[in-house]
Amino acid sequence: MTNLATCTGTLTIDLNALTANWRLLKDRMNGGDCGASIKANAYGLGADLAAKALYAAGCRHFFVALLNEGISLRQSLAPVGNEAAIHVLCGPQTDGGKATMAACIEHQLTPVLNSLEDIAAWKKFDPAAPADIHIDTGMLRLGLAPDQLALLESEPERINGLNISHVLSHLASADESDSPQNSQQLQDFHRALKLFPGIPASFSNSSALFLKTDYQFDLARPGSALYGINPTPDKPNPMAQVVRLQGKILQVRDVDTPQSVGYGATHAIRRKGRVATVGVGYADGYLRSLSNKGFGFLGTYRVPLVGRVSMDLITFDVTDLPEGIAVPGAMIDLIGPDVTVDDVAAAADTIGYEILTGLGNRYHRIYLGGDGQ
Repeated sequence: MTNLATCTGTLTIDLNALTANWRLLKDRMNGGDCGASIKANAYGLGADLAAKALYAAGCRHFFVALLNEGISLRQSLAPVGNEAAIHVLCGPQTDGGKATMAACIEHQLTPVLNSLEDIAAWKKFDPAAPADIHIDTGMLRLGLAPDQLALLESEPERINGLNISHVLSHLASADESDSPQNSQQLQDFHRALKLFPGIPASFSNSSALFLKTDYQFDLARPGSALYGINPTPDKPNPMAQVVRLQGKILQVRDVDTPQSVGYGATHAIRRKGRVATVGVGYADGYLRSLSNKGFGFLGTYRVPLVGRVSMDLITFDVTDLPEGIAVPGAMIDLIGPDVTVDDVAAAADTIGYEILTGLGNRYHRIYLGGDGQ
């Protein structure tokens, strides 16, 4: 169990910002419904409190990847109500036999059926229980492939009697608003939906909610934008920032002769200056690829990361800061108002999803709003 006195990093999650983001996205649905992707422990931020806050805000559809995530989420939401539909994207895992399908029923989970084999197994097990059907329109991952759709078109009795909650597909390039793949996938999804007349459809992820209304359908399932990642990379971020990550300065070293910093001597101090060592490293999800490229903020001052990121420590050049600011115990913003998740991801040559989901468990976590008050 972490506490503020014994930790060298603090992670603050603003649940009020999370719910504000959800409301903004729901408003874009023009009367349609808006769910929330809560998979991977709510993108690393804590599914328990995040889901409760979203439920209190009015969210009733939650999407997880794995069956065990769905079970945990149902248990978390039980005290506040069981009206939530929890959709399991990886499906009922029918290769596990009846036990995994029975778990869906026991915990009131809606499995996503990703193949004709899934459909057949679920229909045989409990066709009256709700299930989603996933159509692959261009991701080449899970979902009914074109040849399976063709077979289903010729043999529609395969889905007779099923209680289909939603028909889903997933955009591959929604964050590229001018990508021709978007319109092609939309066309393919419309064609597939003819096999499921009257069934609600879900297509929009975070970025798709900022495309034309044609992509909205009945239920959106945003993820990254809820947590503050920019869904419109070519435009200013419309989302509120949910996360603040701060690292504690452990030591400040004066340098008066040329010296190197960190493993491999990848950075050299060639002038008189100061280096601050912070107790956060790649074991905490602060990626090694940020070596000599990352930066933080100490108050209003931007400070560059120098040297390699090591397991537990990182170092910043604080030479140009006024006296008394960079001192042991002071906190440097590694993610915050002036250095966003997207900024960190760009410096690490990755995406904000990886930054958030990689945040470690050694931070002292503070939740603002919701049950975290």
